Amino acid sequence: MKPLLRKTAIVTGASSGIGRATALALAREGANLVATARRFERVEKLARQIEEEGGSALALRCDVREPSEVENVVDAARKRFGGVDILVANAGIMPLSLLRKRHVAEWMATVDINIKGVLNSIAAVLPLFLEQKSGHFVTLSSVAGRKVFPGSAVYCATKYAVRALSEGLRMELSPSENIRVTIIEPGAVLTELLETITDPEALHGIQPYFQEGRALRPEDIASAIVYAVSQPPHVNVNEILIRPTFQEL
Repeated sequence: MKPLLRKTAIVTGASSGIGRATALALAREGANLVATARRFERVEKLARQIEEEGGSALALRCDVREPSEVENVVDAARKRFGGVDILVANAGIMPLSLLRKRHVAEWMATVDINIKGVLNSIAAVLPLFLEQKSGHFVTLSSVAGRKVFPGSAVYCATKYAVRALSEGLRMELSPSENIRVTIIEPGAVLTELLETITDPEALHGIQPYFQEGRALRPEDIASAIVYAVSQPPHVNVNEILIRPTFQEL
């Protein structure tokens, strides 16, 4: 039997990269999949692929910066599949820049999506998890949530915040409410995130980590997430730090 059969998972930021790979991987393990992103046409195509492979999927447009939109996703998941068992709070951006360049609008957008978006997602799902006395939060932090890199100060700050929020969730909810929390901390992964970097100096500094054949693939992270959420109820995989073999820092 597939380990996630009859489970329902919401994946935010499922239009590309880690989110898309995770949605496919969870569906292939039997989960009902709710795929969300701002780029609806992409998650709609993803949902069709899952259905064609024999799975069950629902595609929804969602901007995680808007609490009402995330709440609507949870409501739709309950109506379609009867509940929610897993939230993968994956939506994020990485417009790296040196602080002296003062890309203030990019700083604020990073905070809004990478921190507030995670908080909005947690807030939307938490009442249901408490009602069920079960559920699994998976949050996407980063190696950048453990170490600060030049040109990455704001991004690192958001990923440190995700780690703190996730650990607080675990301490408050896992022992008493049977709600599990897993923090995923990838190193360099080949995704579209590099395309959001407008500062040439910051981009030049990070590009050597993102080389085909050396960097991680989104599917590598998806496999780690599937492992964590497939464990029996008494096992809580708290953190997975996963770097490419070549990556030192």
